[in-house]
Amino acid sequence: MTTLASLGANVDSVLGAGVLGGAVNVDFDNTVFLQAVLFFALMFLLDPLLFQPVLRIFEEREKRTEGAKDEARAMQEKAGELLRRYEGELERINRVAAEEREKLRVETAKLEAKILDDARAVSTRIVDEGRQQIEEELHSIRFELGRESEKIAEEIVRRVLGKEAA
Repeated sequence: MTTLASLGANVDSVLGAGVLGGAVNVDFDNTVFLQAVLFFALMFLLDPLLFQPVLRIFEEREKRTEGAKDEARAMQEKAGELLRRYEGELERINRVAAEEREKLRVETAKLEAKILDDARAVSTRIVDEGRQQIEEELHSIRFELGRESEKIAEEIVRRVLGKEAA
């Protein structure tokens, strides 16, 4: 007990005698053992009734939290995968659309060239037909002009000579 008394004196000197209002008297008797037995008995009784259920609740809460985090991670990864697939599909669609545009452009260019060639052929044919018609008309006009000039010449000769030239 002397060590406890010296401990009490040390506590007094550290805390100051005036703060606690006097010296601390620590008396160690059999009630300490009774209190220790009661403490361990309560621990033994409260462990299955209070501590284990509370620990299970904490553990379940932790599992749910981790489960929710894992689920969120899985959903995030799934969303990332869906986004990658979407972007890949969009890229493929853009590529196909570009190929189709190119095909249509080539077809349009071919069609345009064909239409222009047909138009040139038609215009060339029309011009050739026009030239041929002009040549025929020119020939016809020259022939008529030749006949008319003969008639006029005969008329002039007849009027000048007063008779018909044979």
